[in-house]
Amino acid sequence: MTSAACAPSASPARPPDTRSPFVRLTELLAGVVPAQAPINLSIGEPQHPIPPFVKDALVADLASLGRYPAGKGTDAFREAAAGWLTRRYGLPRPVDAASEVLVLCGTREGLFLGAIAAKRWVEARRGPLPGKPAILVPNPFYAAYPAGGTAADCEVVYMPAWKHNGFLPDFDALDDALLARTVALYIASPANPQGAVADLDYLARLLALARKHGFLVFADECYSEIYTREAPPGILQAAGADFSNAVVFQSLSKRSNLPGLRVGFAAGDAAFLQKFLDLRNVAAPQVPGVAQAVAAAAYADEDHVEENRRLYARKFDLADQIVGDRWGYVRPAGGFYLWLDVAALGGSEAVTLKLWREAGVRVLPGRYIARDQADGSNPGADYIRLAMVQNEETTAEALHRLVAVLG
Repeated sequence: MTSAACAPSASPARPPDTRSPFVRLTELLAGVVPAQAPINLSIGEPQHPIPPFVKDALVADLASLGRYPAGKGTDAFREAAAGWLTRRYGLPRPVDAASEVLVLCGTREGLFLGAIAAKRWVEARRGPLPGKPAILVPNPFYAAYPAGGTAADCEVVYMPAWKHNGFLPDFDALDDALLARTVALYIASPANPQGAVADLDYLARLLALARKHGFLVFADECYSEIYTREAPPGILQAAGADFSNAVVFQSLSKRSNLPGLRVGFAAGDAAFLQKFLDLRNVAAPQVPGVAQAVAAAAYADEDHVEENRRLYARKFDLADQIVGDRWGYVRPAGGFYLWLDVAALGGSEAVTLKLWREAGVRVLPGRYIARDQADGSNPGADYIRLAMVQNEETTAEALHRLVAVLG
């Protein structure tokens, strides 16, 4: 890929607004009174019922609130996470719970602090890098990725994920000079917001680059259990029996409808995770033991996950029927978002404002979760993101309003 629009970019054409996309959305819609009762599809906060076993797991471990939890996580939680990873991805060897799993206060904390730990780890192993350390981020992106890179005093390089590349970054566009100073590369599969899934060959090629140049692959797989047909592969599958340079980030927010629990984990490269733990022990919140007990129970149960997937499938059936082939809609391979092309209607901000004013449907402008490339192009500017998190009735109403207003 040789065009400027497909090349990674660290120098946007205009100064970026680095605030939360939801703060920017609030500003965009401020003072506008919607013509219909509001329906919020802007934030990916699952609304399905929490699993039935949660209450019992909480009550059973209340005594742990009287003790400081260990920074690395309880043995029970790490064993549950390791066992789930091994089963879910059919790994050639079991994940070692003692050295290859680290509890997190949700994946956002881990994805942010991971950049700081990665810079320290890579520089300690390789010595001075040939230029400013770089963090590579897909564009569009989850806000924690570039925030972590900035906090680590790295150059954040944005890798555009366009439709013609299957909404995944094109690694052929990364030159050796950039890769030689890269400390970590973030990849999300299924991708937020496009729902694209990276196949095993893609992940294996990425990991080969990481091992050749000595950087870490941070694989954000928090949407891995919400998919249309086939379960998405993971970075640890691509790693084989050797997890070097590979780190997966997982949480229960999407898989188990527990966004308020704030429990996740990082797993993979044991040498890196030890250094990551050193940082977490002085800079990150401990995860309450009672929350880890609930999480361990969740990773031991698949029935609620299958039901969750069924509920999302029914809502995507509605999108198939109501949205049809409008605005480039294609049922995503994974995740729970619609990523709709509204370029012909004025772009993401104009359409977001119109939908709120005329339909009461709150969506997220794609521009707010993407950055301008050096040539001024922006992979999110022509899109809106809709989170399919409401119940079926509300979702159907929102989609009908969308079609009525946008045509």
